[in-house]
Amino acid sequence: MKALALFSGGLDSMLAMKLITSQGIEVKALNINIGFGSTSDKSEIMAKRAAMVGASFEMIDVRNEYLQKVLFSPKYGYGKHFNPCIDCHAFMFKTALSMLKDENANFIITGEVLGQRPMSQRLDAMTKVKTLAQDEEDLILRPMCAKNLTPTKPEREGWVDREKLEGISGRSRKRQLELAKKFNLEDFESPGGGCLLTIESFSKKIKDFISFDKNMEVNDAQLLKYGRHLRLPNNSKMIIGRNELENELLRNLKTSKYEEIKLFDLIGAYSLVDTNINEEDLNLALKIALTYTKCEEGKKYKLGFKDKIYECKPLKDKDQIKEFFI
Repeated sequence: MKALALFSGGLDSMLAMKLITSQGIEVKALNINIGFGSTSDKSEIMAKRAAMVGASFEMIDVRNEYLQKVLFSPKYGYGKHFNPCIDCHAFMFKTALSMLKDENANFIITGEVLGQRPMSQRLDAMTKVKTLAQDEEDLILRPMCAKNLTPTKPEREGWVDREKLEGISGRSRKRQLELAKKFNLEDFESPGGGCLLTIESFSKKIKDFISFDKNMEVNDAQLLKYGRHLRLPNNSKMIIGRNELENELLRNLKTSKYEEIKLFDLIGAYSLVDTNINEEDLNLALKIALTYTKCEEGKKYKLGFKDKIYECKPLKDKDQIKEFFI
């Protein structure tokens, strides 16, 4: 017997897997990468956490498919910000269900707790997720709250002992922490975090992007995670790194939609602007880019854009830039 687990890295999903592996069932943890999780690669950490509860681990990259099929046209709409939680969960379940045959697995598990999250973990929302995921064989099991729900096929068929599952509901973490202590689990993700789509500032960046460019690609979405994002007076986009790590990430994620501003011998933030930026916005962008370098106030410097060299001074005050931040 084998189960595939939707794995976020959090305590609930770790406990769900432990409840199943404790019954002698093989579990493979799947982190379905939709592109809007952590700003850093946590695959190594997640693999270790899965191993702590007796599961193997694999990250499944569905970023392109998620952009095309889910993010901009969710059947059940969005939460408070740009988070299509019901459609997102259904998409993840559908992805996992489609893998059952190739993985020689029998059912799916998740760490969801009834009533823990207002949009996706209500009973009616779980029913919608089941329908949208096309779980016609009733193979989605939620070990953390199973006793509050109608028995699923894995329980009815005796693949899983329902009596050894939990009946947790609501937002309290008391029972989860008790189980963590029982199973000696100390390393796990903080609850409620992880999805950038639930964060207002990130949602604003997505809304701004699609208001000027309907064709969001994977790297476009990744670029939204890093740096300061600005919309200049004539609607050109500018991105400025905030530290050395972000500078390198922005450099690696650069697409044909953007061109870098070359600093030559200056030390400072890495900046990207729209490839087709107009002259007025470019002149401002050059000054802004220069302002985020170690330069002298009032002194002219040479900067590069495409195959041209420009000369300009930095802005006198960074407060002049605030109005352009997204």
